[in-house]
Amino acid sequence: MPRTLRPEPLTVAAFAPFGDVLDCTGSPDRIINQGLCGRFHDRAWLDFDASGRAGLSLFLAEPRSLPCRLEMVERHPQGSQAFIPMHEHPFLVITAPDEGDRPGTPRAFLTDGAQGINLHRGIWHGVLTPLSAPGRFAVIDRIGPGDNLKEHWFAEPWTVLPV
Repeated sequence: MPRTLRPEPLTVAAFAPFGDVLDCTGSPDRIINQGLCGRFHDRAWLDFDASGRAGLSLFLAEPRSLPCRLEMVERHPQGSQAFIPMHEHPFLVITAPDEGDRPGTPRAFLTDGAQGINLHRGIWHGVLTPLSAPGRFAVIDRIGPGDNLKEHWFAEPWTVLPV
């Protein structure tokens, strides 16, 4: 029997075991800039080991369509990784719990087009998967020495189905 995943909406509660949802929901924490800007303060826990620093990079990923194959997940043991879309299109986020230094059953989330994510340090996750062009993202992650990438290839791939 094929292994399948169906994306669920990205919510703060559902995503909490894996990271932070970055959005402007609710009321701003404070109003700044002469009353013209709401600040949604401190929405992500950026976490890097002492040998690295926070860096901001830009990614341009090719869009994919559903269904798609999930053959591999990765994680970054030395730092968190935030993805902030530079567009207003939904994108797919895949995570998996850690089960003895291996990924457990993956979960697929679909953003609403106005959400970014911050993956906590060491969380198994799929590769960046925009569903529309442009696949442009600002990424805040660890810059520094050392091996900050661990990949796991599934013996039997998963298929991520349309919603």
